[in-house]
Amino acid sequence: MNSATHLQDMEIAHRRTLRLALGVSLSLFVSQLISWPLSFIMPLITMVLLLFPIPAPPLKQAAVLILALALPMYLCIALLLPLFETSRMAAILLLILIWFGCFYFSAAGGPAIIGLFMTAGIAMVVAIGSVSTDAMLDIAANLSFGTIAGILFVWLAHALLPDLPGTFAMSRPQQQEKPSTQQAQRGAFRTLMIVFPVVLFCLFSSDSMSYLVLMIKSASMGQQASTDQSRAMGRSLLESTFWGGIAAIICWQLLVIHPSLLLYCLLVALAMLIMGARLFQGAGLHPRGEMWIYALITMLVLLGPSVQDGQMGKDASSAFYFRLYLFGVIAVYGSVAVAVFDAFWRPSGIRQKPKPS
Repeated sequence: MNSATHLQDMEIAHRRTLRLALGVSLSLFVSQLISWPLSFIMPLITMVLLLFPIPAPPLKQAAVLILALALPMYLCIALLLPLFETSRMAAILLLILIWFGCFYFSAAGGPAIIGLFMTAGIAMVVAIGSVSTDAMLDIAANLSFGTIAGILFVWLAHALLPDLPGTFAMSRPQQQEKPSTQQAQRGAFRTLMIVFPVVLFCLFSSDSMSYLVLMIKSASMGQQASTDQSRAMGRSLLESTFWGGIAAIICWQLLVIHPSLLLYCLLVALAMLIMGARLFQGAGLHPRGEMWIYALITMLVLLGPSVQDGQMGKDASSAFYFRLYLFGVIAVYGSVAVAVFDAFWRPSGIRQKPKPS
């Protein structure tokens, strides 16, 4: 690679990092100003769409993303939740089939963003809607509104810091070989075995409403299990939770000392700049970029609800560290679960390299 191409790749990566920090901090600032329920969803959606090295979604693709989150939620509210009231075991079996289909979509090479949206929507519907259908309807409406508003801030960020001309044509990432049907089925089943027990715990809990952010973390964990290689998945889970947790702790302690909306937005922007510098490499992701994607998701999912708890007069610090504890538990559980699964069901078609003579 010559020096001119290297400098252009650096400029592309730096521009995307700045766009990430700008878009998320602006979205966060507005969501806090209007003080609507689940205000952290708007910057979370903005962040997820800016974390991936893709152009600003056109109107048609934006509609697909909104439907990927909203449609599974409202279908589950209409079809699955009534079944939970009459035959919970049948509803759980149906849920397993639905979720296996979502995980198979990701494992077979479907867009990670759409898979994440579908998984999160279904997880939250089941865990919260099984306790209160009215609460789930409110949450579904807020999530849909947050997604629409988040996409608007993605468009704004791209308008303020557009991609350089020819960015994607110049350095288009290589197309990965599409997984075979057997590989996709194995990946989907592995993800189901890892993530479903977490949702099942929330499903039978009488306080499922408290585990909303745990469902979002579980959905992101499911995407890691669907897309990461077996050996890297456990490490990625632990590292993303560790670095996201460390960033959230630092931001939270500074906010406890000086509660301020401006400081909150500046701290989040700073975290995006620091971790975002490890995300992009030219027009694509850094080889370890996915780990940093889920670290940033972990950080914002920990911070957002805790700040909202403080605004409502709740014991925000206790809630923050309890969520951090839960995130750590499910990260360790997920790493152990994937190791156990891979020990009993090894990928087919993988041959060991012969030892040199």
